[in-house]
Amino acid sequence: MKALLCAINSKYIHSTLAVWYMASGINKYAPGVKAKVLEATINEDNEKILEKILSYNKEMILLLAEKLKEKKNVKIVLGGPEVSYNASELLEKYPFIDYILCGEGEKSFAQLCNGVPLNIIDNLCYRDVGKIMRNLEKNETDDPPPPYTEDYFKALNGRIAYIETSRGCPFRCGFCLSGRCGTIRFFDINEAKENIIKLANSGTKTVKFIDRTFNADKKRAIEIFNFIIDNYGKKVPPSVCFHFEIEGELLDDETINVLKKAPEGLFQFEIGIQSFNEKTLESINRKCNLERLCKRINQVVALENIHVHTDLIIGLPFENIESFENSFNKAYDLGAQMLQIGFLKILNGADLKDKSVDYKLRYQSKPPYEIISTPWLSDNDVKKLHLLEDVFEKAYNSGRFLRTCGYLVSLTKNPFKLFMKLGNAWSKCENKKTLDDFSKFLFD
Repeated sequence: MKALLCAINSKYIHSTLAVWYMASGINKYAPGVKAKVLEATINEDNEKILEKILSYNKEMILLLAEKLKEKKNVKIVLGGPEVSYNASELLEKYPFIDYILCGEGEKSFAQLCNGVPLNIIDNLCYRDVGKIMRNLEKNETDDPPPPYTEDYFKALNGRIAYIETSRGCPFRCGFCLSGRCGTIRFFDINEAKENIIKLANSGTKTVKFIDRTFNADKKRAIEIFNFIIDNYGKKVPPSVCFHFEIEGELLDDETINVLKKAPEGLFQFEIGIQSFNEKTLESINRKCNLERLCKRINQVVALENIHVHTDLIIGLPFENIESFENSFNKAYDLGAQMLQIGFLKILNGADLKDKSVDYKLRYQSKPPYEIISTPWLSDNDVKKLHLLEDVFEKAYNSGRFLRTCGYLVSLTKNPFKLFMKLGNAWSKCENKKTLDDFSKFLFD
């Protein structure tokens, strides 16, 4: 039997670790099955991707799966968070889907390929004489088989490399699915260190840890930070950067002292804030000490050796335009190199999806399920904030106009109002195709 694992990425520079985990699962649990991986991008033509599949994101995947079923007698298996939480409905709606695997799939997909009876495969959703069946959901406890095969490194080809040293999350944020994967479990740390060295020498410029809260275990995080720092310029090439998603409130003086030793550019931190509205944070299960969080972010920024990204989300409950102005200005004043502004996505399986009717959240019915309006933000407010986000990406997050932004903010004293005005003005420009166009606009 042959299994083709397909992933469609947003850009060529991205790769998908999940399909390589699935392939390693087949190698371990179903060695008689030949598994191949196909990665494409959303920018490729559907027919070309289909040709790739025949020769060797959800809406696109469903379209391709239906066409593939028409052209060839194959079994279509879907998995991942896009389908795990509404599997029965999808099987009802789309007859060309044969199976849906919910939750982790390394073992269950291998069992499916290996001909194990359907009724004993954990997390499987399937049809039996026209009836939709959903087997018992089970959270794995073992480490998944490592995905870093010779074929993986050939396919990586210098793109962003991803590494997972833990699975799950100790928090349950209302907009996220990571906390629904059961208790967080940490993979073998020695194997993690071996994989860090392998990936660092793969030709990539960025190794991105996909652990949802990398410093959930402080002692473990410090050990990995020290390992990378100690191997810098030896087993770790000086051109490689390591990206971590950090819970800022969990940082402490011991961790900060370790980070002081890191060479400039070696580490990049993403620290989620989401909002400075305490009622908003409570509504999404993110109660935290904002004063402590800001103190720790300030400490990391002050080190001047770590590139810091902070995050805000537009469209959360109880956050109106005035509240977001306060959140934006406070986040801006922290001085991180990037302030990423995202728009709330209402994902199947997330707590906010269950509460979306009560909160009267309007969002797109198709991916990416982005917020359209809330009782606190009108459609027009959201559109204006999209303009702010666009101009802020170009002027600040790009890193190209930091001195200009600093100068303008020193004059206006209100970053939010400045970028709202710039966003509105930029949207009305006739010439806005090139960097030169934007440079001239900003200067004028």
